[in-house]
Amino acid sequence: MSDINVTPLVDVMLVLLVIFIVAAPFMASRLALELPQAQARAMAAPVADVAVAVALDAQGRPHWNDEPVTEDLLRQRLVEAAQRNPATEVQLRADTTVPYGRVVQFIGLAQDAGLSRIGFVADAVPPPAR
Repeated sequence: MSDINVTPLVDVMLVLLVIFIVAAPFMASRLALELPQAQARAMAAPVADVAVAVALDAQGRPHWNDEPVTEDLLRQRLVEAAQRNPATEVQLRADTTVPYGRVVQFIGLAQDAGLSRIGFVADAVPPPAR
């Protein structure tokens, strides 16, 4: 028989099509974040040219450069930072007890202000004791 049997090819293509149809909504619903990349676990991410430091304490209250601020003042300062330079990076330090929803609210606040570069600051893991 010299004809090519295309039935297995069609079966594989239909399975791939179904996988992409099911996976497409999950890929589109991610938060648009530009996270810093580190070459090694112990190395810190490079510091951006223009960056602001925002922290969320254990109660979820915002701090701008270690100064406690209200929600309205934080929004105003984020808008001002975006107007000065839209490429400003927001370096977010959040306490481990802060609920995930509060962090997402802050990300939305920063994106509404016009800032899309958000970096998450974390402590380095200490080396194991010998």
